Amino acid sequence: MKLGLSLYSINREIENKRFTLQTAIEWAVAQGAECVELVPFSYKFEREDGGIDYDAIAIAKKAAKDAGVELANYSILADLVAEDRDAFEAEIKRVMKHVEIAAELGLPRMRHDISSFRRTREELGVVYFERLFPRMVEGASRIAEYAATLGIVTMLENHGFFVNGCDRCERLVHAVNRDNYKMLLDTGNIVCVDEDPVAAAQKLSPLCEMIHLKDFYIRRRDPGDTTEFDCGGSWFRSNAGRYLRGSILGQGDLDIFEILGAVKASGYDGNIAIEFEGFEDARYASRVSLDNARRIWAEV
Repeated sequence: MKLGLSLYSINREIENKRFTLQTAIEWAVAQGAECVELVPFSYKFEREDGGIDYDAIAIAKKAAKDAGVELANYSILADLVAEDRDAFEAEIKRVMKHVEIAAELGLPRMRHDISSFRRTREELGVVYFERLFPRMVEGASRIAEYAATLGIVTMLENHGFFVNGCDRCERLVHAVNRDNYKMLLDTGNIVCVDEDPVAAAQKLSPLCEMIHLKDFYIRRRDPGDTTEFDCGGSWFRSNAGRYLRGSILGQGDLDIFEILGAVKASGYDGNIAIEFEGFEDARYASRVSLDNARRIWAEV
């Protein structure tokens, strides 16, 4: 098992020019990260004309090599449930371009979403899911088939409020039914759909190619300053209306000991990346989260 950091955790530092991608990688390694996940929000590997930015890729690869750390994953947003056929085909083409970027980065795996964006509460239910399920399977299958030609495993993350939850995710992975299509389990995101993270770790770990380790504060009453959805540190609401906010790992309301115990008991030995998206200072939160994860993994 390698414990690392998703650079999403310190995205604000990169966005505000306090880190470059290179110094972010160096900093993560200095905190003990054994692997690093790339999430291209505050940095890009595409040129303005839509082509691949090979210079940016070279910088990232050199930074990782010089720091002696594995680039473990490349995660992007995607929306593969557009009912308009032209929009659906355009999105598949866009995601395939990112598969090529992942290959150029030398990465063995890549996560792309199925449905990145928040839907109305009426559209989160099973009827709408069933209607769009064939489109999800087609999109994920075609991307995975292309990724296989480049030696890449594509992954489904239980992300957001629609394509999330144990049964929905397990069903989609089995429906795609490809050796290079696996789960990226986010141990925190499961509470966005009000499911038990320990049960999710038990059920989904056998399907996992990678794991995000995350913690949340959970409240039953409005704590104030709540948005419909803003995972950047504000309180937001789960599908059932609970109030959530990202926290430093081990300081929130999830039982990280029991979650990691379930992951370890499953025999999972792949990469685990901290993903922090709370209100606290990102550097402090990421460092403490890494320290807590390392300590708890050793104790369970």
